[in-house]
Amino acid sequence: MTDLVVRALTESDAHLFRNLQDPGLAGRAAFGHSYATVHEGGEYRPEWTWVALRDGVVVARAAWWSGPDDTEPVTLDWFDFADGEDEAGSELLRRAPLYAEYELMLPADWRERPDVAAAAESRIAAARAAGMEPLVERYRYEWTPECGLPERPGRLVFRPEPDDAVILDVLRRVHSVTLDAHARRAIEGPGGLEQAAQEELDFFHWCPSPRSWWQLAYTPDGEVVGIHVPARNPGGPCIGFIGVVPEQRGHGYGYDLLVECTHFLAAEGAESIAGATDRGNAPMAAAFARAGHRVIQERIHLV
Repeated sequence: MTDLVVRALTESDAHLFRNLQDPGLAGRAAFGHSYATVHEGGEYRPEWTWVALRDGVVVARAAWWSGPDDTEPVTLDWFDFADGEDEAGSELLRRAPLYAEYELMLPADWRERPDVAAAAESRIAAARAAGMEPLVERYRYEWTPECGLPERPGRLVFRPEPDDAVILDVLRRVHSVTLDAHARRAIEGPGGLEQAAQEELDFFHWCPSPRSWWQLAYTPDGEVVGIHVPARNPGGPCIGFIGVVPEQRGHGYGYDLLVECTHFLAAEGAESIAGATDRGNAPMAAAFARAGHRVIQERIHLV
């Protein structure tokens, strides 16, 4: 077998990325997306797009994604390889000097489709061979006007909070007891709980939606219940964050927050609202289902 050439693409040869025959689960292609560089009107940068070539033929490819103003990749969200080229895929990830969480995007019914399940398992195995490990599986939701707006329960009072210090304090309280795998990973690191809260706040600021949209929720007596963050990310409107402080749990308030967040974004003209939660977060998954948000994808995160 001839030696493998691993390199980044350039604007002049970015078309090579599209030369690999779809091997069964081609990154975002499975969901109607096509690879295009920023110059071509797409989302990808050639210098963050790498290929592995054998005899000049692309046998593996990876594209890292970011927002338009980011100086480093945010996620690896396109990674695949030709049949029998698993090791080429792993070698591509080892050699590319880019580091970001890998989001393997899968259809919601992937477990019932043997071909898709096999393709997913091969990508996970190749990523693990390159040093990554699975962190969590997540549901990806979508709400559209056809789903209908859920009725507001009317139990809580919502107010904007302009002070980041207040927001950060609520986030600390929310994450002090959490089912969220990303938050738990941050808490287990050197930054602890403070890091987990700061990462959420940084994400809120990263979103290009107005700061004034962030709201805290209170009982009629003025006790803090939690926070909801309607947002827009580069892909469109989304449920940026839903969190209930530990002492207020057990009352189903996560649903109230999600309903308010949905109403807020719908009032802003959203025709589609994205959302996500960990598969292991049963209370939040139940809230999404009750509020009419449909599971349209599952994502496996590797770090």
